[in-house]
Amino acid sequence: MQRLNIFRRIAAAFLLFAFASVANGARNYIIVDNQTGVILDSRDHNRKVQVASLTKIATAVLVFDWAQLKNVDLNEEATVSSGALQAGGANPVGLQAGDTLSLRDLLYAALLASDNIAATVLAEHVGARLPNSQSLPPAENFVSHMNALTRTLGMKRTLFLNPTGIDDASQKSLPHSTASDMARLTRYAYSEADFPFFVAQETRVVHVKRGGADLPVTLRNTNTLLGRDNIDGVKTGRTSRAGECLILSSEKLPEVQREGTTVYVTPRRIIVVLLGSHDRLRDGTSLMQLGWSRYAEWAAAGRKTKSSSLL
Repeated sequence: MQRLNIFRRIAAAFLLFAFASVANGARNYIIVDNQTGVILDSRDHNRKVQVASLTKIATAVLVFDWAQLKNVDLNEEATVSSGALQAGGANPVGLQAGDTLSLRDLLYAALLASDNIAATVLAEHVGARLPNSQSLPPAENFVSHMNALTRTLGMKRTLFLNPTGIDDASQKSLPHSTASDMARLTRYAYSEADFPFFVAQETRVVHVKRGGADLPVTLRNTNTLLGRDNIDGVKTGRTSRAGECLILSSEKLPEVQREGTTVYVTPRRIIVVLLGSHDRLRDGTSLMQLGWSRYAEWAAAGRKTKSSSLL
């Protein structure tokens, strides 16, 4: 029995080493418990880097917050402007000036297909309705509110310059964030009623209205790890500066403990933020496995928390 236990410990140590070795392709990462914000593992998680289309999480969260605050139906329609088309970047939906879509479908296009035009249309539409003390153009006003959100969430090393994550050379400065700040944002996003459902969809049919015709478009989630290791979100990103970026969320059944007549239910969800990878699918898979292993160790030790180990 003693030899068996020793063998199991050696095997577990080998697996953790293997996970960590594979993750060496990631410049920055963090793994956190969603419930408490406890950092389970990390590497260079406070370094400012570009985060590409992970930016669209902030875009979507701001739209959800605004819609809830103002009681706006997400079936409300927005029109694609010629200015939105000049935003550049990915346009997998094939949007054209004059097209109309519901806010709901624009959110799906931005989150699932990472459509830059859809994200810009959201910013223009909502930015025109947000408080605007500086009389900024709607999209710029929207971005100012994105940055106000970061301050509210304690994202002290984050600056958004657009709603898409584009970081091209034409900009005077570069947008940036950190693995830890993006984890803070993702934890907040999972407190939204709608966000978890949106990012968990593998496919979605959206409807583009063009010239009186209804054009259905099938979107496929760029997060191809959905369904593996209990992964049910979140978002991918990629630019030449940012490298391959990925945020993953994974949920297991809650832990239930009974003490007499009292029942304690502990939710189990971890978040992995991975930045600057050369192979986000490989590294994401490895880090998720490492994350649940670290979670098991932490839970077995009584889920102790220290202020230094919290986001």
